[in-house]
Amino acid sequence: MNPMSWATPDDVLLSTSLATYLDKKILVLLRDGRKFLGLLRSFDQFANVVLEGACERVIVGDLYCDVPLGLYVIRGENVVLIGELDLGKEELPPHMACVSEAEIRKAQKADRESSDLKGTMRKRMEFLDFD
Repeated sequence: MNPMSWATPDDVLLSTSLATYLDKKILVLLRDGRKFLGLLRSFDQFANVVLEGACERVIVGDLYCDVPLGLYVIRGENVVLIGELDLGKEELPPHMACVSEAEIRKAQKADRESSDLKGTMRKRMEFLDFD
């Protein structure tokens, strides 16, 4: 039995549209890995979205910070995923610690430097053949 057999074509169209998320708190994941939260106020056929009360959620290890942005427009070509947040549930695991924007930027810089160092070490060791 088809679970969507009760739905009309219009219902299916609405259920796959961003219209179901209008005026709800959503999470938008971008191609570069950034995450934005806010109320969906508008969208178009290209998935360009307008978020009200938007913030960028920056996560580094067990630290996170919500950087306030206000009214924010996101270009659809950068969007990977859009989903509604359940306001009745915790958004993050309990072990995550909220820190200031300055602290998260410092942690981001340290994480980036660590990744750069790993990449440099990997390049230096390429002459060794481990295969």
